[in-house]
Amino acid sequence: MGKIVGAFAASHSPGVTGWPERAEPRKREAIEGAFAEARRRIDALEPDAIIAISVEHFTNFNFGNLPAFAIATADSYLGPVTPEMSNFLRVEQHQYPGNGKLGRHIYEFAISNEFDPSLVEGGLDFDENFCVPFKHLDPDSKYPLVPIIVNGVNPPWPTAKRSYEFGEMLRRAVEAQDAVERVVVVGTGGLSHWVGLPEAGQVNEEFDRDFITRIESGDPEQLKSYSPKEIDAAGNGAHEVRTWIAAAGAIGAPFEVLAYEPVPEWLTGTAVAAATPDLKL
Repeated sequence: MGKIVGAFAASHSPGVTGWPERAEPRKREAIEGAFAEARRRIDALEPDAIIAISVEHFTNFNFGNLPAFAIATADSYLGPVTPEMSNFLRVEQHQYPGNGKLGRHIYEFAISNEFDPSLVEGGLDFDENFCVPFKHLDPDSKYPLVPIIVNGVNPPWPTAKRSYEFGEMLRRAVEAQDAVERVVVVGTGGLSHWVGLPEAGQVNEEFDRDFITRIESGDPEQLKSYSPKEIDAAGNGAHEVRTWIAAAGAIGAPFEVLAYEPVPEWLTGTAVAAATPDLKL
């Protein structure tokens, strides 16, 4: 029987890798130190695969086809999607390994358990959603991924409750197979930020710290109770926190926020968190 042995969550602002030097040195060091600690913990957990949950920035989908959830089942993924984006993010373009068999199992399990995600059997190209955090979390791309997309960019979004329950379904799916023994979940996105709006560059620190309190509490109801209006107060980009909520549902344990910094220079309230209940630190 497989098991989710740890969960992690992190912001994926392009500034984290693309222009890190613009942040205050203290803030940059705190975030990069948190990523390093998260990477150390992932390596210590020795996962056979990583379920990577993020959002779509219209790299693959569009307004005419924007699923609430999508599960990819390929054996490799290109990222960043173009040489220009590679230069922008300062991430070398390459193929990320995938675990298509696990992805297919999760998709079929979801369908038989009252979820109706889209199936992405072909390529799913990566942008900052996966490339930025995994440059820090798995710089050598040694862990095969199962990429999952949650709509966090345009209404109607899946509710916070549905996002958490999707994470719980992922846990049951992993436990219902034995081809992969040890699985880590990584959610990426958020925290507060505005995209393409006059408020871009602002950070809602009050929202961010309240979200941190909730994710550290380990109380599902505190995460499931978010309304779209509450999240809107932290910007249209803040709806990406659904990926954190899904990761919380998958692990079912409190997170430790390793670092949080409001970084207007990166246009984002930036954080890195870990939930590793079985790991001796």
